Amino acid sequence: MTNVTFKGNPVPLEGEFSKVGDKAPPFSLVNADLEDVSLGAFAGKKKILTINPSYDTGVCARAAATFNQRASALKNTVVLMISADLPFAQKRFCGTEGLKNLVSLSMMRDKRFARDYGVLIAAGPLAGVTARAVLVLDENDKVIYTQLVGEIGNEPDYDAALASAR
Repeated sequence: MTNVTFKGNPVPLEGEFSKVGDKAPPFSLVNADLEDVSLGAFAGKKKILTINPSYDTGVCARAAATFNQRASALKNTVVLMISADLPFAQKRFCGTEGLKNLVSLSMMRDKRFARDYGVLIAAGPLAGVTARAVLVLDENDKVIYTQLVGEIGNEPDYDAALASAR
């Protein structure tokens, strides 16, 4: 079990966080139209997975906005904004913030994604949501970049993630 921190306090995570070179686990998440969407739906594209606890927080909102803006120029790349937020909340957030260059996906129906990717918070006040992480997958779903943000309240390294997707 891996640990990150939240306001300096240890937070245990379930599952094993992916490593560079791993094949990304398949997933099924829910999009803004309440449709199940699998990893296979993005076959042939690079994928930036920006995983956050909830877009109702400032840090999560900045992460989404930053990837929306900065990744839009990347060729053959899709940004997947993943959280435990309901699809309705994600859709409202994206509309309010004007985020059009990413796909919002919810763990509404199943926490398997978070467990399979090693980011499910196992205990404490945030149990059931995800730690903050970024993964970049190549066109064949091989992991080419990972960052599990050590302190949930910190932003990810945008420059490193985007460089790996170029």
